Amino acid sequence: MDEKRLSKISRLLQKELGDIFQKQTQGMPGTLISVTRVRATPDLSLARIYLSIFPADKSDELMKNIEANNKIIRYDLGQRVRTQLRKIPELAFYIDDSLDYIEKIDELLK
Repeated sequence: MDEKRLSKISRLLQKELGDIFQKQTQGMPGTLISVTRVRATPDLSLARIYLSIFPADKSDELMKNIEANNKIIRYDLGQRVRTQLRKIPELAFYIDDSLDYIEKIDELLK
């Protein structure tokens, strides 16, 4: 698949998943889940979604909850992008710890 098209699809998935997580976390004050990056395979069979979760101490609990509701999240995503995509990829969620890594390096440099 064309790199430009794959990039557009990844951005679309990132935007829509961000909206889904924002709506789901409205009932949990003090919790923020943001989609930092989406990497889709060229055949759109799999999308790797990297999440940044705040506060970091709740990340394991929230990731277990997200994995348990993977099918529901994929269905919601399919309802939102059904006019743009024919095939909705399987979703694989990962924690993006790059911000924690940057913070740790800043502390070491000080």
